[in-house]
Amino acid sequence: MVGNDPGKGTVTGGVTRLSLLAPLDGWAAPLEEVPDPVFAQRMMGDGLAIDPTGGTLRAPCDGVVIAIHRARHAVTLRAECGVEILMHIGLETVALGGRGFTIHTTEGAAVRAGDALIEFDMDLLAREAKSLLTPLVIAGGPSATVVEAKTGVAVRAGAVLLTLLVQGNGSAPAEGAGVAGGTAASGSAAGAERSLVLPLVHGLHARPAAMLATAAKPFAATVHLVAQGRRANAKSAVAAMSMGLRHGDALTVVGEGADAAAAVAAVADAIAAGLGETPVPPPAALPVPSLPTAAVPPPDEPPALEVQPPFAPGETAVIRAVTAAPGLALGRAFRLEDEEVEVPASGRGAEAERTLLAAALKRVRARLGAAVAQAETAGQAQRRDIFRAHLAILDDPELLDEALAAISGGEAAGVAWRAATDRRATALRALGNPRMAERAADLIDLRRQVMLALAGREPQPVILPQGAILVAEELMPSQLSNLDAGRLAGFCTARGGPTSHVAILAASMGVPALVAGGAAVLRIPDDAPLILDADRGLLHVQPPAEDLARLERETGQRQARMEANLRAATADCVMADGTRIEVYANVGKVADAVKGVAKGAEGCGLLRTEFLFLDRQTAPDEDEQAAQYQAVATALAGRPLIIRTLDVGGDKPLPYLPLPREENPILGLRGVRIGLRRPEILRTQLRAILRVRPVGQCRIMVPMVATLDEVRAVRDMLDQEREALGHAPPVQLGVMVETPAAAVTADQLATEADFLSIGTNDLTQYVLAMDRGNPDLAARLDALHPAVLRLIRQTAEGAARHGRWVGVCGALASDPAAAPLLVGLGVTELSATPPAIPDIKAALRPLDKAACAALAREALAQESAAAVRSLLARAGMAASVMEGAA
Repeated sequence: MVGNDPGKGTVTGGVTRLSLLAPLDGWAAPLEEVPDPVFAQRMMGDGLAIDPTGGTLRAPCDGVVIAIHRARHAVTLRAECGVEILMHIGLETVALGGRGFTIHTTEGAAVRAGDALIEFDMDLLAREAKSLLTPLVIAGGPSATVVEAKTGVAVRAGAVLLTLLVQGNGSAPAEGAGVAGGTAASGSAAGAERSLVLPLVHGLHARPAAMLATAAKPFAATVHLVAQGRRANAKSAVAAMSMGLRHGDALTVVGEGADAAAAVAAVADAIAAGLGETPVPPPAALPVPSLPTAAVPPPDEPPALEVQPPFAPGETAVIRAVTAAPGLALGRAFRLEDEEVEVPASGRGAEAERTLLAAALKRVRARLGAAVAQAETAGQAQRRDIFRAHLAILDDPELLDEALAAISGGEAAGVAWRAATDRRATALRALGNPRMAERAADLIDLRRQVMLALAGREPQPVILPQGAILVAEELMPSQLSNLDAGRLAGFCTARGGPTSHVAILAASMGVPALVAGGAAVLRIPDDAPLILDADRGLLHVQPPAEDLARLERETGQRQARMEANLRAATADCVMADGTRIEVYANVGKVADAVKGVAKGAEGCGLLRTEFLFLDRQTAPDEDEQAAQYQAVATALAGRPLIIRTLDVGGDKPLPYLPLPREENPILGLRGVRIGLRRPEILRTQLRAILRVRPVGQCRIMVPMVATLDEVRAVRDMLDQEREALGHAPPVQLGVMVETPAAAVTADQLATEADFLSIGTNDLTQYVLAMDRGNPDLAARLDALHPAVLRLIRQTAEGAARHGRWVGVCGALASDPAAAPLLVGLGVTELSATPPAIPDIKAALRPLDKAACAALAREALAQESAAAVRSLLARAGMAASVMEGAA
């Protein structure tokens, strides 16, 4: 056998030896390390993966480009011997919709080994993609065997990466491969077919195409996909993917052969089920509400709310809604009507309309950029991130491509943009996920802003009267951000959700807000007196004069009590019988520490160090961490500082800390497990904490502990780093009790840990088996559930056996009504949000520990969280506390 030219094949005895060159600089890894079963299990084919260090994908051999995915993240070549090579840049990059990718070739183009195919933005992918790992797989063509492969080594683009032995020497594609997908099946008496629409939001990309081929291969029958005048072999993932089918495209599954009926049924059912992804009905297939024919809304809008006459003058009503931001407000209704933006229905030619749309997008982009900059300057991170998200949506290439395609078809720019945004919003609502449905509001907001720009108008500021409670069908983030917060007492909308961007904005502005109040909200007349009780989810419309007067008195009394509590907050919290309870603050940055001290915090019971690690591309080094921890310590002026080590994983991924794909990340690599898996990160953090002065101010707390071995491992690391730094005094090491395992073995953990602090947020979700991110379960996820309270007591009892103190740093510690109960369960330290500290101290000072213990015993015997809250109310503690609550 003769040596072959890299990138070309040599033929000997009907067998072609083909060497493929590395298409990227990076680290070569076996497919098994790819955190995606489609590649790791070789469902697409054999090959390897590269973790790239360069951003240009090059041709691994001479050949022809047979497919470029519309999202620009994947390309397939056919070598001269017929072998098809798929290169898939990163994982789940299809969701980027083409952002960050620049194509340097076209389908059907002949390329030489080393030619640039795609450039990609590594920073963008690191932030937004699941992984940068780039699989290179032999996805189709004649039978090929990998005989040599470089893995576990650094590679340079252009170096020989793997070698194949290919059976046969023809260059014709295998049946079904390539763009056209092959020929019709041979004649057979048996045949079947089934038509359906593609329910995949990101179209038929690599992963579902592999699942499709897997579903078709067990059958003897030939199975083809037929769509848009093209035909592809369903048993070839490349052929199926090359059709470029999009969400909502109609297709027909055709089978021929003895088991054709079973094959077609299996393939069609797999497509309908989503091919491993969540199926989403396309807009045309969405169910239409049962309304009179004349009132049926178009499919791109949510069902219209039932129109009812306004409330009559003096007519009282109570509207139940969903809390978006807590608080209580008295004021008068200010109705906000969202006017329809009129734009020309017919275009003036494709070129003119494209120019109009580009100019409108530029104006909106500039306005959003200014909003981001303003929020950045003001330190309003949430507001900044929301408008950054809007900028990202505005730059979505698929959204723009869809609008431009409609313009090319003769539509006016406004009509095209409206249709494109509405189609996307409808798809989000159709997902059945409340959070995704709320994101549809962002699209509608951008639709409105661009339509205004197309009409040559600027958003007009709304002039609010003092103390206005705004009522509307729905409120957009851009609308809320333009309102005068000093005049806005609160708002209530008919639509919306509690995790929408407008809800997040309201909370950051301190504006009480209710959403999803339904059609009754639209019945509220202008200037009607209102009581907005967002804490209880109630809007009182035109309440009786005596109720308004009473509430005004109570509001004044609350304010006076709050001021008195704040004046007394700087004193230590000592109960009537002399019991000392430490009340600390939860802190996320230096400014929080300053606020905490001003509110009477006696220290910091939880410094969340994630603020240093998130929203960046590399981990902070030891010096940066030490400086930030020192700044917080200095702000506390010698008060105790408990620093929690890095708590990421689960719902808090880091772009520079790639983790394997997990079916249930909340139960996977989180907290201390990350630190033990990547000890260099934990050791750096421990050294930075040990450098804080004065010595002894800092204590260290480890998150998500489940076993004693984990505590011992961190203790060993801490002792080693302390010795290396010459840090002689011992440093207190505590654990967070967030898992049921930690609670029931608290007596064992206390043999190694110096203190235990209970994180009630995670503990509650694990005890009740309810995801705290699921809005459908939010009302039932209550840390006052007796099961959670029993574990708190068990933690305190286990710690007491070894003389260890127990604190609570979860959300329950910030509830003044819960403070007496927690003390009764054996807790001696509460770490709360700064605004709650004065009221917690005021609630505990008049009480004695014996009364709290009796209350706790009774609470543990209750059957539900609601029963516990009723018990607090009957005992009189909740009422006395809430008089002073903000």
